[in-house]
Amino acid sequence: MDHYLDIRLWTDPDLALGTVELMNTLFAKLHRHLGQTANGRIGISFPNHGKLLGDALRLHGNRQDLQQLMADNWLQGLRDLTRIAAISPVPDQASHRIVRRVQAKSAHNKRLRSVRKGWLTETEAQTTIPDDQQKPLPFPYAELQSKSNGNLMRVYIQHGPEQPEPVAGIFTAYGLSSTATIPWF
Repeated sequence: MDHYLDIRLWTDPDLALGTVELMNTLFAKLHRHLGQTANGRIGISFPNHGKLLGDALRLHGNRQDLQQLMADNWLQGLRDLTRIAAISPVPDQASHRIVRRVQAKSAHNKRLRSVRKGWLTETEAQTTIPDDQQKPLPFPYAELQSKSNGNLMRVYIQHGPEQPEPVAGIFTAYGLSSTATIPWF
């Protein structure tokens, strides 16, 4: 991961879409494209993240992979709403961090596990583990529509602590990894 490029959102006050909605759309389009073409070689981060993901998405990879990604037309419909920086080398003094997806255990899965382990009967699980027991996670997220069932789902994203050394690995179709690092600067 020796190169990167930033995609910044440009919000227009005359449009109904705000930064959160634009980031959701950008992330969904990137996810669909990475799953088809990147083969686990491109990672992402959100350099301006806080309680929200912010207004910038940073792509990390080698120059050739980033050039190939940007040569494809995956940003169709968003080009006027984004500002794409040039592909640049990662600064020499960059630290590294893991950017990963965090998933909460759903009430449904907790019920299934409790019944499977024999801790509760199905009836007990239904009454003792209500659907509203699940609490939102304290991480920023993108909200995507599932292609399999059409439901809205949240992809919570955690930027781990900075590390002095990079760790190589594979990235998911979301551009995230629980083991591989991206440069952080």
